[in-house]
Amino acid sequence: MRIRLLAGVLTLALAMTACSGGSSDDAAGAGAGGGTKTVRLAINPWIGYEASAAVVAYLLEHELGYKVETIESAEADSWKGFEKGTVDAVLENWSHPELKKEYIDDKKVAMTAGEDGNKGVIGWYVPEWMVQKYPDITDWHNLPKYKDLFKTDKSEGLGQFLAGDKSFVTNDEALIQNLNLPYKVVYSGSEDALIAAARKATENETPLLMYFYEPQWLFNQLKLVKINLPPYAIGCDGDVKTIKCDYPPYLLDKIVSVKFSKTGGKAYEFIKNWTWTNDDQNAVAYDMAVNKMSAEAAAKKWVDANKIVWQDWIPS
Repeated sequence: MRIRLLAGVLTLALAMTACSGGSSDDAAGAGAGGGTKTVRLAINPWIGYEASAAVVAYLLEHELGYKVETIESAEADSWKGFEKGTVDAVLENWSHPELKKEYIDDKKVAMTAGEDGNKGVIGWYVPEWMVQKYPDITDWHNLPKYKDLFKTDKSEGLGQFLAGDKSFVTNDEALIQNLNLPYKVVYSGSEDALIAAARKATENETPLLMYFYEPQWLFNQLKLVKINLPPYAIGCDGDVKTIKCDYPPYLLDKIVSVKFSKTGGKAYEFIKNWTWTNDDQNAVAYDMAVNKMSAEAAAKKWVDANKIVWQDWIPS
């Protein structure tokens, strides 16, 4: 886990805390009007989350006078920070009922702070050229007859299904087994690797069956088509051992530590108020990923152009 300070210098912040008689456990606090405090945001490993965190951090710093510390980790590890006292907020939670039960219901160290406005979609995708050449490939029933198209040196004679990082929300190994599909899950290891594979498959017209999701800036550049898996119904994914259905729609939400909700002051109120759209996130993510802007520069660009959106997030 790597920790970065988006503003200020950590040693100076700690020195100021020591001089005031506080401790590092009291990092999140009153902000403007109550002394400069630090808000600790979890950063999960995909660009959309980073875009959200960039804008939240920018506004916390420039409008409310906070310092922001970001803690980079996988999703489940971020939740551990609520118990350890090292994370104040997760800005984009993809359901995770098992983590909610552990940290919200059982340990009572975390709580939801409402939806963040992003609508999440997870699914199986192929490049558009494949649908044009093989029109029935979007029906999962037809995937077995196309398995040879997707063979690679990593798929052991089966069709390759390219997944992302093992820490991502995924049912793919169980789905392939339970639907009796002659495919093998191969993990690319990251979002960047998935994006690179999608670009290569589109530019070179090479076959690709992959895990992917929205919101995602890449859809602004190229077309991927979703495979029609057996439709989702409430409860069909209750047991991963028997799952045979598509992923559910996700209304992404924000999770904060209980302590932060009580001591976070305007920073907590701001995060609770913050909500934006997939298009908002994709715009900032595109500037970071494609235009190679820094997180702060991309956030400033969006903030400068969208005051009418974010002014209502600022606590009075």
